[in-house]
Amino acid sequence: MSLLQFFPQTQIPLPPQCTLPYSCNVQHLLPHCNKSNTKKSIHSKTKPAKSVLCSSQQQQRVEEHNEEEEEFHLLTSIRSSYNNIVILDTPKSLLLLLDSTNNVHSILNKGSKWTGSYWDEFATLPPVVPRGPIAIFGLGGGTAAHLMLELWPSLQLEGWEIDEILIDKARDYLGLSDLEKQNMAGGVLNVHIGDVFSSSVAIPGGYAGIIVDLFSDGKVLPQLQEAATWLELNNRLMPNGRFMVNCGAGEDGLSEINDAVSPNEDSSTDGTWELNATIKALCKAFPGQVNWKKMPKSAGENYLALTGPLAETATWSAVLPPELSSSVHQWRTC
Repeated sequence: MSLLQFFPQTQIPLPPQCTLPYSCNVQHLLPHCNKSNTKKSIHSKTKPAKSVLCSSQQQQRVEEHNEEEEEFHLLTSIRSSYNNIVILDTPKSLLLLLDSTNNVHSILNKGSKWTGSYWDEFATLPPVVPRGPIAIFGLGGGTAAHLMLELWPSLQLEGWEIDEILIDKARDYLGLSDLEKQNMAGGVLNVHIGDVFSSSVAIPGGYAGIIVDLFSDGKVLPQLQEAATWLELNNRLMPNGRFMVNCGAGEDGLSEINDAVSPNEDSSTDGTWELNATIKALCKAFPGQVNWKKMPKSAGENYLALTGPLAETATWSAVLPPELSSSVHQWRTC
């Protein structure tokens, strides 16, 4: 599926060659960019119109083609010990691309914090966890943090990221430094550099919730596919705390199974979660205490997991904004 399907074209004007899950290989674009931010059209240039009379329908097609042409700036491109960091500025969004695959790991839409993707789902977590700090393991450019602090301005977020250079660039270009300033409601994002599997990540009393969004080279970290990892991470939570996890797509064979599922079938109720190694590891670590959902095709088809008893969805839905109120009904217990 193309990135244009994953994000509406009005939000991310990237070429249809981009592929998912939540990844867009734009390496073929980078040689045309330079540090002087020279503009380059992502779409091929429209050929000059011929000096002939065209039907109104043909004229409309030409106009639509012209409107599809979008330009982008390369804001920065640098290699760290962990990532190939690229930040693009498009007319509608700022994009963070990482690792050797140039995957899209963060997006900041201009004029709105909503993404129409799995990042928005993380903002449903605060109402179903105890009061206290919420950690984000795999902060990236701060996409989830932007929306969470907009919807829940009194949150204390603890963002963990292993790549210090990435954080510096996110501060420079993706508005991360704005979130590090305490707002009028007392909310703030505290940024930490370090390995989330280290014992130094633990805090006294534990986290109320932990959002886990850890990928490398376009794949979920292998540690997250082991039950022992989740049992160890569980020590970082306070009593009744929860994990909410981006589990990526399924494993080998999932695409074939997805293709066989009727397009009218509810993607949140099929059994394909069993092919997702991260969800399987969570279920082994916390039997009967793992809930899952699959994002719709229009939002990337990522699998998400939520630990703990499934909350009463009517109550949960009632405290969420309209953009999220219906999505909580899609959770199912494994």
